[in-house]
Amino acid sequence: MTVILESLHIESVDLEGQGLSHHEGKVIFIENALLGEQVDVEITRSKASYAKGRAIAWHRSSPQRVLPGCEFFGVCGGCAMQHIEPAAQLAIKQRVLEDNLWHLARLKPEYVLAPLDGPAWGYRTRARLTARWVEKKGGMLVGFHERKSSYVAVMNSCRVLHPRLSELLMPMRELLAELTIAKRIPQLEVALGETAVSDDISPSMARENSSIVWVIRILEPLTVRDEEKLRAFADRWHVQFWLQPGGPATASPFYPTESRLSYYLSEFSLEMPFSPVDFTQVNPAMNQVMVRRALGLLQAQATDRVADFFCGLGNFTLPAARFAQKVVGFEGSPSLTQRAMENARLHQLDDRVTFLNANLFDIDPQWLIAQGQFDRVLLDPPREGALALCQAYRSIACELGRADFLPKRIVYVSCNPATLARDAAILVHEGGWQLKASGVINMFVHTAHVESIAVFERPQRPNNKKSP
Repeated sequence: MTVILESLHIESVDLEGQGLSHHEGKVIFIENALLGEQVDVEITRSKASYAKGRAIAWHRSSPQRVLPGCEFFGVCGGCAMQHIEPAAQLAIKQRVLEDNLWHLARLKPEYVLAPLDGPAWGYRTRARLTARWVEKKGGMLVGFHERKSSYVAVMNSCRVLHPRLSELLMPMRELLAELTIAKRIPQLEVALGETAVSDDISPSMARENSSIVWVIRILEPLTVRDEEKLRAFADRWHVQFWLQPGGPATASPFYPTESRLSYYLSEFSLEMPFSPVDFTQVNPAMNQVMVRRALGLLQAQATDRVADFFCGLGNFTLPAARFAQKVVGFEGSPSLTQRAMENARLHQLDDRVTFLNANLFDIDPQWLIAQGQFDRVLLDPPREGALALCQAYRSIACELGRADFLPKRIVYVSCNPATLARDAAILVHEGGWQLKASGVINMFVHTAHVESIAVFERPQRPNNKKSP
């Protein structure tokens, strides 16, 4: 029996773009409903304390509502917020950050940083796509998963992908369908490298000349005929193919064998070569802005020793080395630290930078003390956060009584507001830092992903406070 609830008022919107309302003591999560709207709702699932439904009629519509820019929105699960005006998306993410800090950590920053925003479309320069042979849908599919499903969305373009990557979706789908091992290809990764802008190369020319690498995950070897097809495609579309028969470490160039991917941190005069299976930010324009803000907040001085935890291939480490006396990057992946050191040598920063391998999810106060004292710390952990590191600093402050050992300032770049709040509670309530500032970075426009940054500082003497 279909249940319809009439004229529900939408009180807020969550990260999945669902409106929230209440009816007879239940929270109602409503697809395609925005803050302030009044809608009729068809209930699709009902539990004791909550229900889920979809809006089917509008008595009052929100001024924040816009037409989705992609024809596959609502089916493809890559985006959740295309129907919301971008500035409103940013406000939702800011509220999520503040709610997590308050409800999970009982913290409010002294300063709210202005949100960082960027292009709404064509910003994504790398992606992991599912490949699957589905007879009922015409054969080979290449794309993201459908919303809340393991099925692959039928899509021939993607507006958040860089245009050069989006235009290759259908040609890649057709290519893979022709291979003898088409049913044994589960996944693709694609990465686009930037070309430096200069007096001779305009931004538009740089975009056109960017390198593209496709990494094909194969469960069976290619035939000679398959290899010929890949070479012909690479020559026609000016791309490179890598093959990955096992885990990421097995990925290697197939054709052409010579290619180079790089992104640029132009403000710091840095070129950052990377492998298509390395972790890098998918939005290079916003990454530049994020690095600028993080380094500005870190306030590294020429005499400082700086630590960069979860440093990857040196995205923050090498820019910090332009200012600090010494920077040490810590990372769990040996391949990333090796590439990071190569990048340091490329820019003649190897005398000011050291990269060390460490499992940062399993460290203790003694290990941290053994690394020596750092004046300032930057950390950019994955979604799991930096629990062990924050606990180690807490123990040094409280149990060992070594407040003199602690860094003056910590800049924490986060991709998960919940783990940021957890770690912030340790640093502030137990470690003695102050939460000076926090704010969001719209790294993934139209998605539920919340990137943010927070600044922690040791208490200053009266009348000697510094703003972030």
